[in-house]
Amino acid sequence: MISAPVANRTPFIQRFKALAWSLFWLVLGLLLSVWGLSDNPRLFLLTVLNGLTLAALYFLVAAGFTLIFGLMRNVNLAHGSLYLLGAYVGYSVGELTGSWFVALAAGFLSSALFGMLMQVLIFRRMEGQDLRQTLVTIGLSIVMADLFLWFWGGDIYQFDAPAWLTATVALPIVNKYAGFRLVVLFTATVMGVLLWLFLNRTRVGMMVRAGVDDKLMLSASGVNVQRLFVITFGIGAGLAGFAGVVGGTALSIAPGEDVRYLLASLVVVIVGGMGSISGAAVGALLIGMAETFGQAYAPTYGVVFTFVIMVIVLAFRPHGLMGSRS
Repeated sequence: MISAPVANRTPFIQRFKALAWSLFWLVLGLLLSVWGLSDNPRLFLLTVLNGLTLAALYFLVAAGFTLIFGLMRNVNLAHGSLYLLGAYVGYSVGELTGSWFVALAAGFLSSALFGMLMQVLIFRRMEGQDLRQTLVTIGLSIVMADLFLWFWGGDIYQFDAPAWLTATVALPIVNKYAGFRLVVLFTATVMGVLLWLFLNRTRVGMMVRAGVDDKLMLSASGVNVQRLFVITFGIGAGLAGFAGVVGGTALSIAPGEDVRYLLASLVVVIVGGMGSISGAAVGALLIGMAETFGQAYAPTYGVVFTFVIMVIVLAFRPHGLMGSRS
């Protein structure tokens, strides 16, 4: 007689906590906006745009990571290497063909194919063995970093996108802004919507989620679970390579970028919630904004803001802002 009302109140309490967190971030954002606009409107708006575009790039990398790590429960600490692999292969193909779009496709395909090999040769043999997956993928990332250094050297590369993508855009107060950064923001938005629809509105996406929860039951129903996992892993890895070409165009390609984007993906998934595309978007937005505002307004302590957000989220919502307790 007592347990039923308690169970009925649980979803209400969870919704109340989610609403409270949303109000907290909204109020904090409004206070910062009022202060920034009154102090230096141009710097504030420029920082907001830079934060949004950096968050979009982080989301493109973290979306693939949340598919592999958050949804499939594969601990792939070589995800940053997949980003750098797509960037380097895309750059070489772009230099050979002279087409940025071919380079984009090459970056996606190279990382997707390598990721599928990883799933077949590594993760399929270590299912449920998180520690072994962690150690093996760390070793793989070190080997790949040395191979990248051997093939492409320690130089810094940057893609040349079509002129109509890189043209400056006139905006109020900010005056001029790099058009390609807005392209990155638009691309991340479209990619996020497509991924959410894929996982929640398609038969394949539902099978992926069902296979993670109960692989034996899904296999008994006639679905080739291993092939499904390989395809999903390839999509997640390909997104990292896709982001490598986009990131190499917006910023640059250099040794060490694999570690940077792996760390960013980890923080985004932890903050947003494992296995949640909307959580990855929220986490990327928070981390991208914190990093950009830290560099603009407190460069000495800017790196601290990212980890402060992660500590607060872990303290009050260990499963992430949009993640489930399961």
